[in-house]
Amino acid sequence: MRVALICMDKAGALQLRLDNRAAHLDYIAATGVVEMAGPFLDAGSMVGSLVVLNVDDLAAAQAWAAGDPYAKAGLFASVDIREWKKVIG
Repeated sequence: MRVALICMDKAGALQLRLDNRAAHLDYIAATGVVEMAGPFLDAGSMVGSLVVLNVDDLAAAQAWAAGDPYAKAGLFASVDIREWKKVIG
């Protein structure tokens, strides 16, 4: 199943994001369940993330989200995890 993680950063947390970016990207590469991902932007600055996972169930998506170095560093003000159906693309 596909799951979308919609993660919004805490205000003023750009440096925290930058400090943990390499670990986040390594985690994505190592886990093998991310179909696509990228940051949300506000005036060109990264303020959140959209991550689409292909996992067995919502519990796997929740576990992935909890293990993300960004989450472990306390970057996010909110994380919304939703089942998602790919229709186009």
